[in-house]
Amino acid sequence: MLFQFNQLVVAPGQQILLQDVSWQTFETLLEELAESRAARLSYSKGMLEVMVPLPEHEYNKNIIGDLVKILLEEQQTDFIALGSTTFKNANMIRGVEPDECFYIQHEALLRGKSRIDLTVDPPPDLAIEIDLTARTHFDNYEVLGVPELWRYSWNHLEILRLQDGHYQAAERSQYFPDFPLTEVIPRYLADSKIQGRNAAIWAFRRWVRECLEAN
Repeated sequence: MLFQFNQLVVAPGQQILLQDVSWQTFETLLEELAESRAARLSYSKGMLEVMVPLPEHEYNKNIIGDLVKILLEEQQTDFIALGSTTFKNANMIRGVEPDECFYIQHEALLRGKSRIDLTVDPPPDLAIEIDLTARTHFDNYEVLGVPELWRYSWNHLEILRLQDGHYQAAERSQYFPDFPLTEVIPRYLADSKIQGRNAAIWAFRRWVRECLEAN
């Protein structure tokens, strides 16, 4: 299976689905390919998805990730940002690589850990997906128990919170309840593409500070 995988050519912005892939093959792919690959992998009960992101995809996820870090820093909240770390659970036969993810409420539990095992460790508190061309795997995140998922698609941010095992759309994030992020994050992301990253980032930080002072 590994030899066949290496023969695949996936253009940026495209995805392929492979059926009847064993969990062991998925584990082997992760180990053998390690950080050398550009593709993101997602696995669910024998179905392996391979996606290569576009430059726009990577830009959007980096800016949104930076905005989340500013929110946490200005609230003086410790966090761990783990980017596109692979989260997998052999018992649930699921594996996913978010575009960005954060440990917030469970930061202290994960502090200093070099490996995460979802059979004993909690999943990330917040995962972010930039859903431009690939389909977001809600079921994987639900089964793994990620409390909150953000999906950004075509200048629209959707906040999904896990309730009774399923995601429900929400107006506010449970981690940032005082901020109208579905309105504001797309605006500052768009501004960064006109004014430049630094100008948009500093403007967002000023806005966050003003909101905190008002409260």
